[in-house]
Amino acid sequence: MGQSGSGKSTALNILGTLDHPDSGELILGGKRVHTMEENELAAIRNGDIGFVFQFHHLLPEFNDLENVCMPLLIAGLSPKASKLKAEAMIARVGLENRSKHRVGELSGGERQRIALARALVTEPQCVLADEPTGNLDQKSAHQVDQLMLDLNQALQ
Repeated sequence: MGQSGSGKSTALNILGTLDHPDSGELILGGKRVHTMEENELAAIRNGDIGFVFQFHHLLPEFNDLENVCMPLLIAGLSPKASKLKAEAMIARVGLENRSKHRVGELSGGERQRIALARALVTEPQCVLADEPTGNLDQKSAHQVDQLMLDLNQALQ
């Protein structure tokens, strides 16, 4: 947390290997990030780091289930196994009855819960959240915050 413009998003983007630092270096798993190939960084972002941004970044042409399946399919999991794992994570965020809905059919809070499911479905070592409730009303923000706390406790 900090003032607007203090570098919070920049720091998260560097930690998430989305950006490179102007100076210094980031070391993940004993390897210097700046020496890694792009495919190595993509694999880290897909499997080891979950991202939840202020804007959900869900793909509107896909339904919720397909959006949550995407990182699993990219990682090489079979479509059947991806579907089962995604359905279970969607149920964990309380939206099992909305899995066939497209992004445009969801409220802001539901979109963020699906984005959270997508971030967690690969069972990452770390989840980076950059103002995940910034675009939500107070009630929805509280629900998403509470869900993140509850899932953190359950997954420990």
